[in-house]
Amino acid sequence: MIKRHVALVGTFMGAAVCAAPAPVTDVTSGSLESRMAALERMVDARTNAQHSVQAQLDQLQNEVNDLRGVVELHSHKLEQILERQRELYLEIDKRIDAVMKRPVSGQSDFSTPALDTGPAAGSMSEQEAYDRAVNLILRDKQYDQAIPEFEAFLRAYPNSGFAANARYWLGQLLFNKQDWSGAAGHFERVISEFPDSNKRADSLLKLGMIAQNQSNLARAQQLYEQVVREYPDSSARKLAEPRLRTLKAN
Repeated sequence: MIKRHVALVGTFMGAAVCAAPAPVTDVTSGSLESRMAALERMVDARTNAQHSVQAQLDQLQNEVNDLRGVVELHSHKLEQILERQRELYLEIDKRIDAVMKRPVSGQSDFSTPALDTGPAAGSMSEQEAYDRAVNLILRDKQYDQAIPEFEAFLRAYPNSGFAANARYWLGQLLFNKQDWSGAAGHFERVISEFPDSNKRADSLLKLGMIAQNQSNLARAQQLYEQVVREYPDSSARKLAEPRLRTLKAN
């Protein structure tokens, strides 16, 4: 009997050794007061941990809100820039056909009285200088005054993200004045220096129109075909195709 009892005790002790370890805080032993105190400490620790996690979540949410506000602000500014460029394109492009038909003369239809141009581009920020040049066209209709403004902008900010657009609009303004050589120089620089610019297709188109106006029909056809081939989904293709058909029909 004694041996059997010892065997049972050994069995229970082995099972106890194999069981999972008890928690650090044993709330099942000791007096009622000590057990209550241990439980309170556990609840307080868990509550503090939850508060810490919530504070971190609140901080992250505030940061996300701040970033969302910054993104929305930048998106709004970008949309303003794109809308301004669309308006500028439409305003100037409407004059192209009339310019192509107008005989060359010493006086440009766009000539305007001299204005006080204010501070030079170098004394303004990049965005301010670019906006100033663009507004001379869109808002003030001062086309001749816009030319030196864009030139000053490119001198002050040759590596600007607006450089390709500024170079293109310089070419467009000179195109409207029938300065074919000056306009072609700017369009060629857009093509060679800014291969990823969204103005490259339009610059190829304008070079084709200049070549056609100068009776270099083979060069014009080559440029129109390049527009159609490289930019099939662009508005420049829609303008190049009818000119290309006219050239091939003649």
